[in-house]
This record gives sequence, structure tokens and C-alpha cells, in this order.
Amino acid sequence: MLINIVGKNLDITDAMRERTEKKLSVLNKYFADSDNEERLLRAKLLVKTYSDHQKVEVTVNTPIGLLRSEVKAIDFYAALDLSIDKLEDQIRRQKTRMSRKNREKLSVAFLEEMNQIEQEQQEEVTPVRTKEIFAQKMDLNDAVVQMEMLNHTFFIYTDSETNEIAVVYKRYDGGYGLLEVEKDTSV
Repeated sequence: MLINIVGKNLDITDAMRERTEKKLSVLNKYFADSDNEERLLRAKLLVKTYSDHQKVEVTVNTPIGLLRSEVKAIDFYAALDLSIDKLEDQIRRQKTRMSRKNREKLSVAFLEEMNQIEQEQQEEVTPVRTKEIFAQKMDLNDAVVQMEMLNHTFFIYTDSETNEIAVVYKRYDGGYGLLEVEKDTSV
């Protein structure tokens, strides 16, 4: 893990740096590949000192998106511990949400949504804005986690199983829908 520690109104000591590296390395276990190969995470830690407390802001760039915590405490070490607890809680919540969702439900929801969209789509819409994106290669669960972490209603990615572009989206009823690209065989 690459860690950048910045102190405002204080100097970062070696003990603070070592404790931070030790605490943040705990997050690596959540992002290990199936081969137990750890992915490279980047973290930025900002420590601000005030007259009566210290504030620790931690931002971790992970494969599933940005994790962020901001904690105020009397000393640096207490604030760091609380920050790590918050980050782990964010990760656990996302994993719990994903374990509740079933892939089979996604395909049924997708078919219902497509039927509804076809019925409602009568007039042509012109785009107001065009944006280019890079569709990262990942599986469906990672895509939903990324979408949730970004707080978006949809997410475009390259499916790691099919190597095709896919879109996962949040439905109004709280479920998820999946749009998969089908190749044109008429050509």
C-alpha cells in the first residue's frame, strides 16, 4: 500500500508513520485477489492539529472506489483507530449488500425493466452532454460495489466472464438491473 501522510500544524514522526502503515495494511485483506495476491492500494492521510483535538482524514483509493473517513479525537492514535474502524465498516456494509443480492433476480428484473422501457420509449431524445469513459474489467459484484461507493444509479464496465461491455443499474424498487451487450449476427 502506498501511503501519503500530511500533517497540518504538526510534524509527522516515525512512530506515527509506522502506526499508520500497520493500521492501513489491515485493509489489504479485503482487496486480495483469488490467488491471495494483494492489489496495490493508495491512501492519503491528512492530520490536522487544533487546540483541543486532532482531526484525521483518511482517503483510500481501492479497486471498488474511494473509501473516506474523517474523525476528531483527543490524540492522533485514537483518531487513527476510529478512522480504520469506519473504513472497515464501509467495506463490510458493501459486502453485505452484495451478498444479499442474487444474480438470478437481476436477469428477471432486467427483462421487466426492458419491457417497461420499450413501452415508454415513444419520442426520440437528443443528448445534452457526451462523455467518454473507460470500462474497467470486473465482475458483476465488483461493478455494483463500485456503483454504490460512487453513489451513482448506474455503472458501465467490461464483464470479466464474457469480455463484453455491460451496465448495472439501480432500480426504483431497490433492486439492480443488468444490461448485457449482444453481438449483431445479422451482418
